Amino acid sequence: MDENQMNAARENPAENGRSFYEWVQALVCSVLAVVLLFTFAVRLIGVDGHSMVPTLQNGDRLLVVNAQLDGSYRRGDIVVLRKASFLTEPIVKRVIATAGQTVDIDFTAGSVFVDGQKLEEDYINDLTTLEEGTPFPLTVPEGCIFVMGDNRNNSTDSRDSRVGTVDLRCVIGRAVFLAFPGPDSESGRREFSRIGSIG
Repeated sequence: MDENQMNAARENPAENGRSFYEWVQALVCSVLAVVLLFTFAVRLIGVDGHSMVPTLQNGDRLLVVNAQLDGSYRRGDIVVLRKASFLTEPIVKRVIATAGQTVDIDFTAGSVFVDGQKLEEDYINDLTTLEEGTPFPLTVPEGCIFVMGDNRNNSTDSRDSRVGTVDLRCVIGRAVFLAFPGPDSESGRREFSRIGSIG
């Protein structure tokens, strides 16, 4: 600020007051916009457990688009859901099939089929050999999805009757971004290179 500007500022306190008011107003509007965004559009949710290894680690923080804004899910989407018959805390799983599709699992070979097509699942930790009581083949009812964890033999999911097919009203939202990594299960270090898309 040169001498002329300093003199002008001293001579015009009303201008200073207006500038300060505009700065405070911009700050309040920004904070309000962030609060509204995280209340109605997106939220941060933590991963609790190892059922989504290797895609997600325990302690990862996910940016989740609220279900009201993103009601149509496709196979491969990672969703956060809450089902009272299972746990009160949200769980994170991958969509395997949607309404009208038929899921079958060959537990001997460890293969998952949707509508007769074997899924190529390069994201899983191990083959699907754990049976949890749900009879197959199973056709997903209208308004529901079938979900499983990527760590197939350490995941309680739609194979378990306590979870079963998940009503879309139980889905909190779709995970779209890894915002902060949890510690690696083996080394304990946080791999910040993992930040980004998890689709």
